[in-house]
Amino acid sequence: MSAMDRPTGQQQTKPQPQTYDSAFLKACRREPVPHTPVWFMRQAGRSLPEYLKVREGIPMLESCMRPELVTEITLQPVRRHKVDAAIYFSDIVVPLKAIGIDLDIKPGVGPVIAEPIRTRADLARLRDLTPEDVAYVTEAIGMLTGELGSTPLIGFAGAPFTLASYLVEGGPSRNHEHTKALMYGDPQLWADLLDRLAEITSAFLKVQIEAGASAVQLFDSWVGALAPADYRRSVMPSSVKVFESVAGYGVPRIHFGVGTGELLGLMGEAGADVVGVDWRVPLDEAVRRVGPGKALQGNLDPAVLFSTREAVEAKTDEVLAAAQGLEGHVFNLGHGVMPTTDPDALTRLVDYVHTRTAR
Repeated sequence: MSAMDRPTGQQQTKPQPQTYDSAFLKACRREPVPHTPVWFMRQAGRSLPEYLKVREGIPMLESCMRPELVTEITLQPVRRHKVDAAIYFSDIVVPLKAIGIDLDIKPGVGPVIAEPIRTRADLARLRDLTPEDVAYVTEAIGMLTGELGSTPLIGFAGAPFTLASYLVEGGPSRNHEHTKALMYGDPQLWADLLDRLAEITSAFLKVQIEAGASAVQLFDSWVGALAPADYRRSVMPSSVKVFESVAGYGVPRIHFGVGTGELLGLMGEAGADVVGVDWRVPLDEAVRRVGPGKALQGNLDPAVLFSTREAVEAKTDEVLAAAQGLEGHVFNLGHGVMPTTDPDALTRLVDYVHTRTAR
């Protein structure tokens, strides 16, 4: 669906012909591409010395609210690595902070919630997100689209389950015991919590699309902790709601989670156009699980980048071989770039994929 063909009844984005024919968006639409497009989750971040320099002394959440800084950080990997898409620099808890949730991102820990949400009375703290709450996002994306030209910008948000897990646990969790206790013990409260988070997530994605993002990714980082039956019953409805809320914009929708090999088919059913695959499932097996009509994204193990150049190329060849015959393939890592990754290894990887897949 082109920008000119979007259904009425929903505010529409401005057509962006300069990005429409990019390799990344073509692959997302399962169209022929001049080469396999490449971008990396967490490509804008701690692996880059220029990132560390501009972020020095600035807390994470504050850095996400400075449009000039967001613009610079988002552009850094595009300049250095020549990736085929930029991803907006932010954090999945930004919309929660924007609606007044008392939280902080602790270095070395992650998001920490001052007062976890575990009762029905707590739901009242999750008010609607308005564009005015995140005006800095609109400003930054406007700046970025002007700088990026023909390079697409990916907007993103945290999926309702992953946001709920932070809110209920009070921070990162290995076993998600409080989250699962609520999900199993009070299914109606759980459903209402995820529904509210779906509304907040949808609003956040709409702000990014309307500001000029060419695609969006929904990160469900922790959903791999669930069995398929629990996902279908207790999580999938909220993800469906998010994807349906932005369907009318006509931009590709990507869905990604870690450890989700058993959930790939369900994640595709939730409404994504592109399903992200971590390194645990080969792409030729992933396409069988996801089924037809979807592009796939992935899936080199991020740890491979610490090996020799020959090893990186050999493992990359394995990914590309497994991707042969896919309806659409966006090359990515199977998770985010690790902080101590050599930036030159990423630059070489982009060039290698481009060269090996040039048509």
